[in-house]
Formats: sequence, C-alpha cells, structure tokens
Amino acid sequence: MKTIEHRIPNGSGWELSLFQTWDEVTLDPSRRPVLIVPGYGMNSFIFSFHPNGLSLEGYLAKSSLEVWRVDLRGQGASRPLLNRIPGKRNGRWVTRDPDDFKLEDLALTDLRAAIDAVLSRTRTKADRVDVIGASLGGTIMFIHAVMTPECRIGSMVAVGSPVRWVKIHPVLRLAFSSPRLVGLVRLRGTRRMAELALPQLVRLTPSVLSVYMNAGITDTAAAREMVRTVEDPNRYVNRQIAHWIQHRDLVIRGSNISERLTEVTKPVMCVVANSDGIVPRETAEFPYSKVGSQVKRLLQVGTEDIAMAHADLFVSNEAQERVFFPIAEWLAEQI
Repeated sequence: MKTIEHRIPNGSGWELSLFQTWDEVTLDPSRRPVLIVPGYGMNSFIFSFHPNGLSLEGYLAKSSLEVWRVDLRGQGASRPLLNRIPGKRNGRWVTRDPDDFKLEDLALTDLRAAIDAVLSRTRTKADRVDVIGASLGGTIMFIHAVMTPECRIGSMVAVGSPVRWVKIHPVLRLAFSSPRLVGLVRLRGTRRMAELALPQLVRLTPSVLSVYMNAGITDTAAAREMVRTVEDPNRYVNRQIAHWIQHRDLVIRGSNISERLTEVTKPVMCVVANSDGIVPRETAEFPYSKVGSQVKRLLQVGTEDIAMAHADLFVSNEAQERVFFPIAEWLAEQI
C-alpha cells in the first residue's frame, strides 16, 4: 500500500493534513473514494493503526478502495497559518485565536475543503466521496450533509455518532455540566496523561476504563502507539458540547440538526456498540431512525459475551470482523 500526505488550506486560516492511501494491486478506480473523519479529542492516526492486524484504513484499501483520512483544525499535523485569524462576528470583521472555532467550522469549512481536495486529487473517476464519521466525526458529517445544499457526499457511515442525546452516561453529563466552566479551561498535555493513565486503568480499575474500552478484547500493550491519536480538547467546542448535552438536540446556527436529519436522503449506515459509555446505544441509534434515507442499515456490534465499547469499534481484536468487514461490504453495495 502507498500513503501520501497532502497539505490543504481550508480558506479560513488553517492548513489541514489529508492522507491518501491505496493499494495499486486492488484499487478499483470505478468506485468512489472514502474519507474518514475523526472524532473529538483525537486525530486520524488511529485509523491507520491497529495493535493486531489491518487498520480500518488498511482494510478498506485492501477492499479495492482509495482511502483518505483528514485531520481537521486542531488535529494531528494541521496547523494555523496565522497567529490571529480574521473573521466576521455579529457582522463585524474581527481577529480571533486560531483555537476559537465551533462544530460548524469543522463541518462547513474544513470538511468541505477536505471533500473538494479528495475529489480534485483522487485516482478514481468519482465525482462524489463516501464519508465515514467516527464518533463526533459522524456528527460533523451529518451537519455538513444537512447544511450544504451542493453536498458532494455519496453515502455516509456513522460509527458511534451522537446527534440527539437520547441517553447520556452520568460521567459525561457531569463532565459537561457547566458550559461556562468547560469553556474557560484550556487543557494541555492530554496525550501524555493518557499514556500514563491507560496502563494503570487496565491494571487497577478496568471497570472505569470500560466506559471507553474493553481491555479484555483490546491489546493494551500497544498503549503508547494508540494514544498517538489523542489531542487536547478545545474549550470553545467543549462549551458548545455542554450546551448541546443540556438541550439534547444539536442546534447549529439556529437550525435543529437533530430534526433536520429527515432531509438526509443519501444512503446511511449507523454502527453502534452494545456497551458504549461515551455514546450510548440509544443515542448512536438515533440518526438511523431519523434520517429520510430509503437505503439505510443499523449495525449493532457486541454480544452478551463480548462487550464492545467506544474505542473497541476501531482497535479491538473484534474490529476487523465485526466492524471493518460489514462497512466494506455495505460500501461495495452503494454504487
């Protein structure tokens, strides 16, 4: 397989990092490329890494697809081009901190730039791109689809993605209980803290870790590699998420995205983990029940004997068989 990094200006003061991967032996240029969008507090690295076997990126590339993964602003190798970024606020031109952005900036500016870049650089013949949104990456994908009239997405896969908080884990509710407080706190060194904490949680309190990962089905010996995907949370987005959790419905620029999912008619697949403590099953299922798509599929993974949590969808020993294969199979049907 071959991987190339592209540097993409987003037109709003940031240069995004975009990775293109394909297998020259298996690539089918008649199929649409697929773009993977990472979730919150993470970058796209984890889609190119798996502690045992093929990563999601590698699995899809071996399945004849050209695979792209993007680091949106504040993720991975993406970088601000200026120390202060010009923009409009309340109709007036102002300059702001590059970290001062919201979900709509990621969905309507960054994702649009990434999709346009994919379609201008693809080795395929496609004029649309299939999108896989991981966790909050799926939320960003849905915002884009609802609010972009000329949307160039072919089909959509949401993996553990919230839009309406039908059910909220108590820990998450507590963490985001004060929009004002979470909007004030600037977090740094999150990756290093995760590197130190993960082995201790596995050894001493696996029940606490189980909200995010089932250590029984994931090779945590690769913790140092896995935490490379961790990014510092953004305090401005934190404030927005806190308001969203309080009100349950996702409202962007006065538009209720949760209700407007009925306007989404593109093929949609929703992947739900049975023991997800970050995005509980009832919440992750909501987009499936609400979208107006005639072609849609709900994939529930995990059993009574095998509990699968949020991160297990990508890094567990079960991920290839239970998640990657069904996604690849479903995408192959969306011609």
